[in-house]
Amino acid sequence: MHARERLFHIEKWLREKDRLIYRPIGQVALRYYEANEWMSCETAIAGPFGPIEPGTKWGEKWGYAWFRGSFTVPLEAAGERISLKLAFGAESTVYVNGKLAGAIDLQHDSITVTTSGVPGDVYEIVAEAYGGHDRGGQPELGRSVAHVVNEELYQFFIDLNVLYQLRNGLAPSELRVAEIDRGFSRLIAELDWSVSDPKLRGVALQGRAILNPLLACVNGSTAPKLFMMGQSHLDIAWLWPIEETKRKIARTMSNQLALLDQYPEYRYTQSQPYLFDLAKRLYPELYARIKKYVAEGRIIPEGGMWVEPDTNVPSGESMVRQFLYGKRFFREEFGVDNEMLWLPDVFGYSGNLPQIMRKSGIKYFASVKMFQTYDNVADPFPYNTFTWEGIDGSSVPVHLLDYGPFPNPTDVSYAQFQWNERIQKDGISTRLVQFGYGDGGGGANRDDLEFLRRMGDLEGVPRTVISSPIDYFEDQVARGMPDAHYAGELYYPAHRGTLTSQAKMKTGNRKTELLLREVELWSTIASLQGKLAYPKEALDDAWRTLLLLQFHDILPGTSITRVHVEAEREYERLLAEVGRLRSEAQAALTGGGGSAEDGTYTVFNSLPWERTAIVQLPTKAGEKASVPVRVQLPSMGYVTVSIAGDEAEAEVAVTATAAMAVPYAVHATPSSLENDKLAVRFNEYGEIFSLFDKESNSEWLQGTGNRFLMYRDQTSNYDAWEIDRRYASSRIDLSEPARMTVVAEQPHYATLRVERVLNRSVLIQEIRLEAGSRTVEFHTRIDWKEKHKLLKVGFETNLRSREALHEIQFGYVKRPTHLSRPHDADRFEVNQHKWSSLVEGDRCFSLLNDCKYGLNVLGQSMNLTLLRSPTYPDDRADEGVHEFVYALHVWNDGFMGNPVIRKAYELNCPVVAVPGSGSRFADQPAFELIKCDRDNVIIDTVKLAEDGSGDIVARLYEAKGASTRCAIVCGFETDRAGETDMMEQAELADISASGSNAYSLSFTPFEVKTIRFSLRN
Repeated sequence: MHARERLFHIEKWLREKDRLIYRPIGQVALRYYEANEWMSCETAIAGPFGPIEPGTKWGEKWGYAWFRGSFTVPLEAAGERISLKLAFGAESTVYVNGKLAGAIDLQHDSITVTTSGVPGDVYEIVAEAYGGHDRGGQPELGRSVAHVVNEELYQFFIDLNVLYQLRNGLAPSELRVAEIDRGFSRLIAELDWSVSDPKLRGVALQGRAILNPLLACVNGSTAPKLFMMGQSHLDIAWLWPIEETKRKIARTMSNQLALLDQYPEYRYTQSQPYLFDLAKRLYPELYARIKKYVAEGRIIPEGGMWVEPDTNVPSGESMVRQFLYGKRFFREEFGVDNEMLWLPDVFGYSGNLPQIMRKSGIKYFASVKMFQTYDNVADPFPYNTFTWEGIDGSSVPVHLLDYGPFPNPTDVSYAQFQWNERIQKDGISTRLVQFGYGDGGGGANRDDLEFLRRMGDLEGVPRTVISSPIDYFEDQVARGMPDAHYAGELYYPAHRGTLTSQAKMKTGNRKTELLLREVELWSTIASLQGKLAYPKEALDDAWRTLLLLQFHDILPGTSITRVHVEAEREYERLLAEVGRLRSEAQAALTGGGGSAEDGTYTVFNSLPWERTAIVQLPTKAGEKASVPVRVQLPSMGYVTVSIAGDEAEAEVAVTATAAMAVPYAVHATPSSLENDKLAVRFNEYGEIFSLFDKESNSEWLQGTGNRFLMYRDQTSNYDAWEIDRRYASSRIDLSEPARMTVVAEQPHYATLRVERVLNRSVLIQEIRLEAGSRTVEFHTRIDWKEKHKLLKVGFETNLRSREALHEIQFGYVKRPTHLSRPHDADRFEVNQHKWSSLVEGDRCFSLLNDCKYGLNVLGQSMNLTLLRSPTYPDDRADEGVHEFVYALHVWNDGFMGNPVIRKAYELNCPVVAVPGSGSRFADQPAFELIKCDRDNVIIDTVKLAEDGSGDIVARLYEAKGASTRCAIVCGFETDRAGETDMMEQAELADISASGSNAYSLSFTPFEVKTIRFSLRN
């Protein structure tokens, strides 16, 4: 028999297998009602169920319906395995006799109710089905049918499929192929498929006997090994809202529990504590079963972070809190301490992530995304298994998995693919492989586990073992990591639009991160002074909400409209709540606040250095008019000022008459701003054509600055995710001139207003220059009315540098400003946080921002990305009004002396004036919590310790990539100080005092330290 003819027979049998395996024994009649709010099964069964017939369309977008029916085991099913194929027409959560039994989804089409039917037993079926989202029509109810499963035939067809795939995955000349073909020929010759159902069991047994010798063949000593990690990637929000995720976690976990019940060798890994927390709150019976299997080591809660967040946009402190809240939940709920960070679907990985991992107790890192680059990549990532070194020198073992064909059933073809498609051909003999359906949850099904039973050491297939991912890493480290190292960020050469899409997500994130930072600081001081109890519970709630919103399809802006609408509301609520907490702490420090009848104000500075700021204060009590007052503020503290006394009144009087009596410290015309440092000249479009430095007598620009650049933004795929590498060739002309007016001119600052139409959108910009400043601020408001457009603002400098500096979490990275090599060209859009700089010798040109994360630097041009307008999956993305600030800063005295980091923080953390006095003593109008004597060491976070001890915790980092020794001085009485890990658990080193409440610290480049201060009684 010819090989093709032989395979035709086998393929025909495999296509018809379901008809032979499943014998219908009765229809399940259903009743239903629609209910669009989450409810427990116990509540749902009391609902108003009514009739519904097969063929009926039901539900509405985002809606749910509850279905109810029953099935009685007939006599003919005695001792048989019985499954229900429930045809709700939608994903469904299924309860059998009141217990969550499983789910119906794309890869799970039936529910097993018993493996040994007892005639007369009744199974009550209750199910919640999802009406769907962004789809063409309503779900349609089909016929729900009970089946007897011919187990012998099922097992035979698994055997057959294993050998069929194995045969097709090997070279035709191999002896193994000839042996399998001989077995197939015997099957075709000897099996009689014309017999009736009872005799089909005999056919199956006969076929299995023929195939068993072929399945008994084992590998030789050099076969590779695959550590198979059962898992299900579940996006918390994406093409569905969080409301649907509440059901998805129940469906996923109930399916996996059913498999765990049946297959004792199965182990299932689930990440994201947030999902476990949903199960705990919504499905207590399910959660109790989960905890049982966790205790047995068969459900493995592993992954490290509270959710699987984006790692480009969140701050360093947010990354620490992802680990803090994630690891704490798993430790408190299950008694396990995570050792691996699992981020399968995240769009690139920060260069400081290795340090944050190591200091959070995470030993290993695994991901998938680096190889799923679609048509974007010019220079593929070179490794699967390697040691990743962060910007500070910290390193972690990494394994990057392959997706494989999607969806990916766990079969012979999948195992062969995972080994054959590895990037590294030398130096590794094992791989970590995920199995189980994902994106919307689901996990493995029965076929997957049956295939794995046969594949364990099957000749011609890599050895497979179901395991914990930690087993893989421990085995790999014991063998010795390959001689493959990668230093710096893991830049993902795709999905670059996620740095800009849905600007309100980015704005909400930045504002909330910084506001939480302030609340913790002021609450710490208020607690230290005995004026306010530290709001630990409220802070925990706020942090967990923010961490949820940092999920990798919410914060990057790649979800459907409803997700972003709900996230915008949540940011608004969160900012209001955290703002209230800040006000309470500041009010406690100012004696209650709320009124300034005596003209006394307390001005707060959350930044860890002394700072001069311009504050608008009323001229006298009860009047709306205000006057700008320049205030000198202490580090991480506050100062009380008064404008009611004679001295303050004199200052105001001088200020009021200075406009007429003396030259302005800042001068403005409709086309210029000028102080003692800079002269800025504008053309008719509001663009800077000259930025002249009076100190160095030099020009900073070779072309224009503040030039708005709009492009057609039409991607080949993944609209919200991508910026096409060819976008620059699709520039749109913006030729309408601006209307320019002077709106402020006084000794402290001057402001120029620019009003301009950008295509269909409207720009209003106030450009501000302060006296003595080397920073020009652009306070911007855009009413964005575009579709498929990309907006940047560009600055054509006259500096030449082959690299630009870009702030990331707790440091910066250098990236090329040219396209010389493929990897250079791939990085045509990159992320940054509060600043980016071009440095040429001692000259530094920097762009600062208060909520923008994407930009490109090409040659001598720096271009900050402001807005996009994709239409999928959210067709109203970024429509409406956006307000943000960016700034330029220039410096002549070298990068180490450049205050750019401080200026960027100051742009993002304005001082706050509160009515009332924060003075504890009449002769001490100011309070300073803590300060450092080196500019490049940043005290980023101050809070109370997590354990409730009352200790104060500070997180500091070296920001400029230089080894540094510094002194920190505390404004509170300390007993001792020690460095801990980021989880505040393990003490790493004792810190010696250098004076009263003063300590000496040494930092290596970009090192982050967590310091714990014990208070003196």
